[in-house]
Amino acid sequence: MKRSSLALAAVAPHIEVFNPFDGTVIGTVADVCASQVPQLLVQGRSGAQACAELPRHRRARILEQAALHIERDAPAFARLIVEEAGKTLKQAEKEVKRCVNTLKLSAEEARRNAGEVVPFDAYEGSESRQGWFSREPLGLIVAITPYNDPLNLVAHKLGPAIAGGNAVILKPSELAPLSAIKLVSYLVEAGLPESVVTVATGGAELGKALVACREVRMISFTGGFVTGEQIARTAGLKKLAMDLGGNAPVIVMADCNLAAAVDSCLSGAFWAAGQNCIGTQRLLIQASIYELFREHFVSLAQKLVTGDPLLASTDIGPMITPQAARNAEQVVNEALKEGARLLCGHRRQGSCYAATVLENVDHASRLWRNEVFAPVVVLQPFETFDEAISLANEPEYSLHAGIFTNDLATAMRAARRIEAGGVMINDSSDYRFDAMPFGGSKYGSLGREGVRFAYEEMTQPKVVCLNTLG
Repeated sequence: MKRSSLALAAVAPHIEVFNPFDGTVIGTVADVCASQVPQLLVQGRSGAQACAELPRHRRARILEQAALHIERDAPAFARLIVEEAGKTLKQAEKEVKRCVNTLKLSAEEARRNAGEVVPFDAYEGSESRQGWFSREPLGLIVAITPYNDPLNLVAHKLGPAIAGGNAVILKPSELAPLSAIKLVSYLVEAGLPESVVTVATGGAELGKALVACREVRMISFTGGFVTGEQIARTAGLKKLAMDLGGNAPVIVMADCNLAAAVDSCLSGAFWAAGQNCIGTQRLLIQASIYELFREHFVSLAQKLVTGDPLLASTDIGPMITPQAARNAEQVVNEALKEGARLLCGHRRQGSCYAATVLENVDHASRLWRNEVFAPVVVLQPFETFDEAISLANEPEYSLHAGIFTNDLATAMRAARRIEAGGVMINDSSDYRFDAMPFGGSKYGSLGREGVRFAYEEMTQPKVVCLNTLG
């Protein structure tokens, strides 16, 4: 491990990192406190200068080399994701592939998105002027990442930031920081100056202190709605980019391919133990096929195996902590007391929580209105298309939504009327390609991720104008 990733380890208390499945300690990281933020800023300041001075081809080459080395060592990265985040091996392998793609896309952005010529002579009075704008780094960015995608979500912060010539103070989740630290070490080995990315692992007070720093030009945050509001209140005058909670609806119309819809929604609801901000939480099914859909969906959900994520037979690994599983259990218990009907699941053992399906859920309940972030899905029948759209749009925030239909006009009407950052047609809500703009509607986010869009958030235009008569 390069010294930059754990620069303060020798002087700080430590945080133990636990395997979510069996509770064993798999590593320790420095517990950086808020009082050490000035030291982080010194390195960040140095890193901002170092990265800005790297020519674009060097930034691109570093990102490409890191991607190639991660691809070479994909099995080790995947196993680390399994050990610290509890994803199944298949899910972890997919995350590693996405990380590689994210870094390669970032390298392309470094090379191509440098600015544009400005047609000054298109405007009367500017005929003698020529010029352009370039995309310049913001400087120092604080990136705060969650535990559920501990490698690729970090790559979505670091890749575009480096491509744009910025330095980053990275605060990964203390529950799953090891993949982030390993990624940073590969970037350094690929030639990135050690000062460009400073890893700071610690608790909420560290995060608050970093967010409040006047010298920081941008906060890039992925996490919960409540924390996002706190960041917005604390940050002051700096750029904010946030991906917050989701409560994804998927509409299933009677004319769809039912088998394909069931399979896709099953994956959308239970991938990564439901700890997925674009995971399917509310399935809205047209009444004429409701019973048939419910029968097939529940039958398959009951067959999903929950347990050791390293076993090939496991479909759903553990949640990140036993407390997270207890929280999910409590939300479901509340819904049941309010009149919901349990169709399958609602079994917890330690941090493992079985695939859980409910119907007849009260629309005033926490389970309907808020993100559950667990392997829990609600089935809800509807009669008309307008009713489905109204149900889909009820929550205050939305990242993705989906609709299954064989009618193009219906699909396009849904795409226009659903209030979400993305509408997946004949796919569940949890599809994401790392090059597309990603973010939410209403209170779902500020700004957009997706490599090109994050890169543009993390850079600023500088105009150069030449008066040829001067």
